[in-house]
Amino acid sequence: MTGGMVPVYRLSKKRVKYMNHSDQYYSNYKKRLIKNDLTAYAFLSPWIIGFILFSGFPILYSLFISFTDWSLLGSKNFIFLDNYISLFQSKSFWNSLYVTLLFSILSVIITIIWSFSLALLLNLELKFNSFFQFIYFIPAVVPTVALAFAFQLMFNKDSGIVNYLLGVVGFNASPNWLYDPKLVYPTVFFIALFTYSTGQMLLIFKSGLKEVPSELYEACEIDGANTIQKFFYVTLPAMSPVILFNMVMATIAALNNSFSLLYPLTGGGPNEATNVLSLEIYNQTFKNFQIGYGSALSVILFLIAAVLAAIQFKLSNKWVHYDS
Repeated sequence: MTGGMVPVYRLSKKRVKYMNHSDQYYSNYKKRLIKNDLTAYAFLSPWIIGFILFSGFPILYSLFISFTDWSLLGSKNFIFLDNYISLFQSKSFWNSLYVTLLFSILSVIITIIWSFSLALLLNLELKFNSFFQFIYFIPAVVPTVALAFAFQLMFNKDSGIVNYLLGVVGFNASPNWLYDPKLVYPTVFFIALFTYSTGQMLLIFKSGLKEVPSELYEACEIDGANTIQKFFYVTLPAMSPVILFNMVMATIAALNNSFSLLYPLTGGGPNEATNVLSLEIYNQTFKNFQIGYGSALSVILFLIAAVLAAIQFKLSNKWVHYDS
């Protein structure tokens, strides 16, 4: 034999037995890995099937419909990019796009600051924290549509309890909260503070604050740091991954769930001041029966959500800290 190779017949029985045992062990190890992978996929399969049926397929089908002139009752005629050309030439689309971006950005900023501030207060372990958290979270578990109708009654110009209480304290004017262009946005954002997404963010922030290592605060105190310094140099960096998560979820909620909040409250008014893309999609699809055009709007809304999320993740590299 050449090349230093040992013939099999010269190997000892002990060596051959060891090699056979090693091969058998490796074979069993591979079988265990395959079994573990199959088990993992089996547990994931309901979610995967649900995503394909209820998210993946509708998105792809909506993309297909956006290239047609389907009007629900007629046939689907392929018109390629005509729907997209029409919407980019529409003043209503550009107004809805502007309102959507304005509403989403302001909504995310306001709800993040509000929920984080409340979480900081609840983290102080005050006497009535649990009771306050329970009372605040009650509206958050109510469906957004029902909550919107309730607030619409409260802010009604003629019979709402808000204007009634203002009259009791001597304020004789009756503001038209939901149909005055100057008041509609402050009113809507105030109502948004009590929706499910805000309550959810509050709980996530509160849980995140519990996970900040107390040793970091103790080290700051030894170095003579005050409360503000501890907040900016310990709390914010440690909470930055949680803030990023809530920002992305709040952005998606502002884009997708704005319909269930704004449609009962304002219907897109006054003068289309709150006519976000989700409302425009509803109007074009279910009022004008322009299914193809509405699908094109849906594709644009999906792309906006994807772009905003991508921007947030891209910018997160500069301010999110994953190491404690």
